[in-house]
Amino acid sequence: MSTFSGLNTAWTGLTAARRAMETAGQNMANVGTEGYTRQRVETAAAGAPAAVGRLGGTPQPGQGVVLLDVTRLSNPQLDARVRDTAALSSQTQNITAGLSAIEDIFREPGPDGLSALLSEFWSGWEDVASAPGDEAPAAVLLSQGQALADRLAQMHQELSSQYLSQHQKLAEQVNEVNATALALADLNRQVSTAAAAGNNVNELLDQRDRMTERLAELTGAEVRNQPDESTEVFIGGTPLVTGGTARALQLNGSAVLGQGGVQLSWSHRPEGGAATIQGGAIAGSLTMLATADDAGSGGPIAQTAAALADLATALADQVNAVHREGRTVDGEPGDDFFTLDPDRPAASLAVAISGARELATGGPGHGSLDGSNALKIAELAASPSGPDALWTALVTSTGTAVRNAAQASVNASVSYVSSVEQQRSHSAVSLDEENISLLTHQYAYQGAARVMTAIDQMLDVLINRTGVVGR
Repeated sequence: MSTFSGLNTAWTGLTAARRAMETAGQNMANVGTEGYTRQRVETAAAGAPAAVGRLGGTPQPGQGVVLLDVTRLSNPQLDARVRDTAALSSQTQNITAGLSAIEDIFREPGPDGLSALLSEFWSGWEDVASAPGDEAPAAVLLSQGQALADRLAQMHQELSSQYLSQHQKLAEQVNEVNATALALADLNRQVSTAAAAGNNVNELLDQRDRMTERLAELTGAEVRNQPDESTEVFIGGTPLVTGGTARALQLNGSAVLGQGGVQLSWSHRPEGGAATIQGGAIAGSLTMLATADDAGSGGPIAQTAAALADLATALADQVNAVHREGRTVDGEPGDDFFTLDPDRPAASLAVAISGARELATGGPGHGSLDGSNALKIAELAASPSGPDALWTALVTSTGTAVRNAAQASVNASVSYVSSVEQQRSHSAVSLDEENISLLTHQYAYQGAARVMTAIDQMLDVLINRTGVVGR
């Protein structure tokens, strides 16, 4: 083995130490970079050359160190867990926020809640029963009835606004998914090209991981890494991103409450095939925007609007039925107290009576000073199927749904935080570790340089001083 080979051995040590220090510096420079995965230089000892000829039986040392790769210290299992928990956390947070917004619309308990307005309305009938035909208590009753109708209309309007807001949010999320899918497909092409050329793609892989995590957070997507360093993303078994190709989602349905629900479909399919999304923030939005059903398990916004419509209808029907049975102070049969549009009861409820002499406060044949019919209307407050009972059931069920959703959201958030902490403990940069690595390879570099100096001095003696003994 040539003496000059020692220079090559020392040179490989210098190169490896320098690359390791550069990698440690890269890690330390990105200690605060979101999504950065720490890197490490992989090395291996270079074996001894094959010995032949007269020196074949002489043991030879190795030839230094070989740089294998600069690897990312990522863990596919931990990354997958982060994506899964991120999807569930986003979905439950979206649902919890939507249900809490509905609960805020009720304003219960409080003076502006429907419970207080209903109580004042029934009390107004008791006051009218004590003074049939008097304008003062009648005017108060009519004002209370209209306030009740206005509150129902206001809640319906706020639900409609929330539905529109959720629809707009969903549209933005779908646009973000489509834009991210296109960017991910382009990044796949860059990664594949760079990897085939033997270039380092670690920073590109960091960018790609951030994109796949965001797609999972939005859609609950499944991510599959391929041997050529590309990534495939699937939603409900249908590929969203395959290599350098991305497909797009499209949002269908009206943004107006009560005009049908919304659906997601694949824009690349001629028939607009439905896209199945069961996780992520989009799944939460779809849950909030689902249509109502008779079982009461539909979308919370539509289901609440349907419950308000039932309450408005029950209020009008029950009060009108009793009011028509009574007589006014002039002995005339009572007309409807409330009017409404059957297609939009909560939004259209209104008081149809304009004065005290139109109120059917008395029973048939009981005289102008009788208030028994007004008391019968006031007794509707205690009806097990009356407006108060319907409202109490709605408030109770919504409160229960908010509590359950909040607990689910907390549990999902804890799981997500735990998975992120585990991922960071494995792949995040530690300044202490990098400082130790930097010092270690600094001394390694100095050692390799000392070896090279020693060999240089040996060669100087061999080349320049051979044959000069005795001179």
